[in-house]
Amino acid sequence: MPERAAQLTSSPEWQALEQHRLQMQSVPMKQLFAEDPERASRYFIKGAGISLDFSKNRITDETLSALLALAERSDLPARRDALLRGEPVNRTEQRPALHTALRHPGNASILVDGVDVVAEVQHTLARMEEVVTNVLDQSRTGFSGKAFTDVVSIGIGGSYLGPKLVNEALQPYWQGGMRCHFVANIDGTDILEVLRQVNPETTLFLIQSKSFRTQETLENSTVARQWLVDYCGDDSAVAKHFLAVTANVPGAENFGIQADQVFPMWDWVGGRYSLWSAIGLPVALTIGMDNFRRLLAGAHAMDSHFQNAPLAQNLPVVMGLLGVWYNNFWNAHTHAILPYDQYLRSLPDHLQQLDMESNGKSVTETGEPLACESGPIIWGGTGSNGQHAYHQLIHQGTRLIPADFIIPLKTHNPVATHHADLFANCLSQSQAMMAGKSLAEARAELAAEGHSEAEIEQLAPHKVIPGNKPSNTLVLEQVTPESVGALIALYEHRTFVQGVIWGVDSFDQWGVELGKQLGKGILPRLLGKEPQGSGSDSSTDHLIELFRSVGDY
Repeated sequence: MPERAAQLTSSPEWQALEQHRLQMQSVPMKQLFAEDPERASRYFIKGAGISLDFSKNRITDETLSALLALAERSDLPARRDALLRGEPVNRTEQRPALHTALRHPGNASILVDGVDVVAEVQHTLARMEEVVTNVLDQSRTGFSGKAFTDVVSIGIGGSYLGPKLVNEALQPYWQGGMRCHFVANIDGTDILEVLRQVNPETTLFLIQSKSFRTQETLENSTVARQWLVDYCGDDSAVAKHFLAVTANVPGAENFGIQADQVFPMWDWVGGRYSLWSAIGLPVALTIGMDNFRRLLAGAHAMDSHFQNAPLAQNLPVVMGLLGVWYNNFWNAHTHAILPYDQYLRSLPDHLQQLDMESNGKSVTETGEPLACESGPIIWGGTGSNGQHAYHQLIHQGTRLIPADFIIPLKTHNPVATHHADLFANCLSQSQAMMAGKSLAEARAELAAEGHSEAEIEQLAPHKVIPGNKPSNTLVLEQVTPESVGALIALYEHRTFVQGVIWGVDSFDQWGVELGKQLGKGILPRLLGKEPQGSGSDSSTDHLIELFRSVGDY
């Protein structure tokens, strides 16, 4: 793909979108709804149990046609098929990105270097099921013979955010009395606060690290190991209380974990896509293996939809193209994820890593500087909490902030009219983003409230809400293992679609490495093991001296 970056922005398809954007600049969405009574139904698609209303976007049929032409020009269908076949779409590392194989039902064969990875995945799922069954039926116990009551998952990044999201999202499906805790931060407060909540005799630890060398994970695991050994006075207890998910079996064995208690991580699965693997063990231990398989089935249903649905009816494709539309043609720098369900409160955190680590790139797959902006900043939080905080910026700020509203039709916890209230809040916020409030409407509202002309002239400008702010509304039947699996997979594929358009490698993350490399040089100086003046900048030198002046290390 020589000079792909320059070709993208100079292509007829890109230029057509530039011109179309100028035409759409002054067209209010309210006008589009008024002119087309069928707009809501025409811009409504379904897949894998999820419905998408994308009618509240600054688009027409011409917009969609132009965006789909850009997708075809970028070879999206071929790139999608290559991803799902297991071709090395992670080009800088020459690896497949086969997270979809982790949720394949097992009736197919996908070969990587001559090995059937689907068979390997099914074998690992069977091993997971054995552990989950033995823990939940209490045939597997701790060193003192007591049943496990708590599981502590120690990981960071994708080994933490995805499982934490799913564990919270599926709280209605918790079974067996197992309590799940997550530790990620290198701040000692994180691990110590969790250890204060649990009993050494009844706690199972999971160490989640592909390399078994990740600093944060190893240091927290070492603290947990010592805590256990100090309590029971016997190193052999480690084998009963620790499992590992890693590609480094010798490293886990040196820690004290038996080889048959180590679950695999594969090079063809990136951390932010790994919750479907044995990284999901804390989830499986909490919700049971049957529900974990339902989670996988929901994700696989979205994989099938992504593979087979026409592009214009394809949820990940449509959402991905709309994101490109605003990011690259409307100068929208951020995108808000707004789940209207308390169980989905950690969804923005997971999607932040998924999207920003995948597409936070400044060069193409072939190393050329991008000729356009890459991924937006992903952020958000639960509704209706955000309505009393940052929604003000969305409605009346100067920035264009597209948003995804996500809500289930049914709640697991019906209380009075709470869910109807929540649904009303969700719909009213998306409607307010679209419709806004004109100056004339603000004046009329103030007049109806009995304000004087002088007060109306003073207050009316402050009550104007520009509107014409785009949003999607994603509707689930209910938060279930299937719908959560499908929802996360939808955003995985949406991220891939955008990466294809921009021409970036969505499956590497070299930018994560630099801070780790520099940290290795800074830590010995902080601990006084190496002298100052080791070639870093004066700011770093000064802050190291400030730390050492306290002496609390």
